[in-house]
Amino acid sequence: MTRQEKNEAIENLKEALGDVKNLYLADIAGLDAIQTSALRRACFKENIKLQVVKNTLLAKAMEASSHNFGELTEILKGNTSLMFSESGNGPAKVIKSFRKKSDKPILKGAFIEEAIYIGDEQLDALVAIKSKDELIGEIITLLQSPTKNVVSALQSGGGKLSGILKTLSER
Repeated sequence: MTRQEKNEAIENLKEALGDVKNLYLADIAGLDAIQTSALRRACFKENIKLQVVKNTLLAKAMEASSHNFGELTEILKGNTSLMFSESGNGPAKVIKSFRKKSDKPILKGAFIEEAIYIGDEQLDALVAIKSKDELIGEIITLLQSPTKNVVSALQSGGGKLSGILKTLSER
């Protein structure tokens, strides 16, 4: 790779990292061609962009980026693949489901909405992160719950009230 190609690659990575909200760093070394293809298909279905990068180029792009990637630059050793996603838990779910068949990919770290997660042991915590749509659904459910309770109480209260009035009128 020539110096100009390296500079272009760093610039492209810098642009990609500048727009990113959710970024996962994973190690997919050891996967054969069929497994790698299956992982790429799984990522594509979940709208996740998978890209294999050189660690030195990624480190330089991270340093030049507007985001603070903190400790993520220190874990850039060995094979590194980037997973870009709109949802915070999408790549974690793909990794977890893919690991039912294989011991890879291994999560090196993640950058989720300015928060940094380091290590494969963080995978369960990342899977548990709720996406924006899931949070909106929960809020709507919570907001509907009190009104449903009031309507239900009024309906059941109306039956009780008419029963009490009937009993009083018979006396």
